[in-house]
Amino acid sequence: MVTSGEAGIDGMDPAEARRVREAEQLESAKIVGVDTVEFLGMPDGVLEYGLPLRRTICGTVRRHQPEIVITNNFRDTWGSQALNQSDHIATGRATLDAVRDAGNRWVFHDQIEPRGVQGGSSPLALQGLERWGGVRQVWAASSPDGKHAVETTATFERGVASLAAHKAYIDGLGWEFFDPAEFLESGARQAGTRFGVPMAATFEVFDLG
Repeated sequence: MVTSGEAGIDGMDPAEARRVREAEQLESAKIVGVDTVEFLGMPDGVLEYGLPLRRTICGTVRRHQPEIVITNNFRDTWGSQALNQSDHIATGRATLDAVRDAGNRWVFHDQIEPRGVQGGSSPLALQGLERWGGVRQVWAASSPDGKHAVETTATFERGVASLAAHKAYIDGLGWEFFDPAEFLESGARQAGTRFGVPMAATFEVFDLG
């Protein structure tokens, strides 16, 4: 998680919101079988595309060495008049660049220096890493330009329970009649219809070659 969502609950102080939302995220992840969640500590609500964000994501890619990186939709909209959030846009754009940065030993070279070398400027003290050029694709979830799909029929109920775990956040939005199942089902059934299955999640896939 690039941020901890601390600016996401209007009626809650950011320090308390950070604690609550991190706990809810850990529970949400556990429900769908994710046992490791990292919070990268970037500022919620005011992320900017640029070197600090690229550096943070690049260091994380170098540490975990994935072949596929999944980010959120970073187009201007969700395919309608609903505008996307600036944090999503900045993070997605930075992710595309960071996965390429990770494979270039001369970009954010201080992350590759042996631990203990003086002069490194990484804000997360990420040193002693190796360059990683093994990312083959970046997948942007829920992009309006998504042409790839993964069937979610068998796991849909776990997805609903995972979303419902964000209770404080949902309550903070003030959506009195919000139904996690209804919210997810509308998109999942529409995507499933496009791809010939009951329910699906869509992705825009960027092939890095």
